[in-house]
Amino acid sequence: MKHFRIIGLVFLVAVLGLASLEAQAGSGNPSSLKGMSFNGTTGLFSIPSGRIGWERSSNLGLDLGYHTVIHDKKATHIPKIAFSIFKWVELHAAFDIQPNDYLGHDNGSDFITGAKVQFPLQNVGLALGGNFQVLNTSSDEDWRYKAGQVYVALSYAGKFFDVPAETTVVIGKTFVEDHTNWDIDFGMGFDIVVWPKALKGVVHWVTDFSNFSYSVEAYGAEPWYRGVLNTGLRFDLSVIPPLSKFKFAIDILLTDCFDENRAFSAGLVFGVPIL
Repeated sequence: MKHFRIIGLVFLVAVLGLASLEAQAGSGNPSSLKGMSFNGTTGLFSIPSGRIGWERSSNLGLDLGYHTVIHDKKATHIPKIAFSIFKWVELHAAFDIQPNDYLGHDNGSDFITGAKVQFPLQNVGLALGGNFQVLNTSSDEDWRYKAGQVYVALSYAGKFFDVPAETTVVIGKTFVEDHTNWDIDFGMGFDIVVWPKALKGVVHWVTDFSNFSYSVEAYGAEPWYRGVLNTGLRFDLSVIPPLSKFKFAIDILLTDCFDENRAFSAGLVFGVPIL
């Protein structure tokens, strides 16, 4: 019960702090280009953001994405899909196709799905979300199990050495079938526009750090030793005039940079407004 009180207190403090955050954030849309995290939700790399993919521009938006994480000459492939509905709800799903001998059994492929609800605030993004994971779907039943996560994500715009940037903070809890622990999920990340005048907002430097990853059995981005830090570049090609009505982003990054099993990752997302 004590741990639930702590989570509730943290959430209350976050909500009470929104007024000051809105004042600091300023007006207008933030610089974030609303890319997809590894598990398909709008976010940085491992962590979700407080925003949804088409929060201001479309009542129904579709995002299609793909990431690969390459480690020790092997790779996982993560195709994903997300829908933004009525500018405040997001639904997403991803399939993590992992190497056959990962974790010592035939196949570690995982299915991840989830939802996020964004609160109607003007200058900050605050969202309540969660995901449901079916782990080792292609393995025998002895290895198959389920997990889930609930979280609150807050994103707000500001300046980093006079450069547009957006900060994201996430607090949540992960639940694993037949396993009890009282760890609290925490993550923080930054989306910084690189040389905005010269590069016209195309290049973003994105970094996140957390004690959780995109799934309980994340490949190449495992948080269980000292947390996971991912960092790299996100290219926003939608600033090119012919692509301005769409979302088109490319990611190139390193995952789990602080630990020996650091890996390389690349990905892209393409989105279209439907309504």
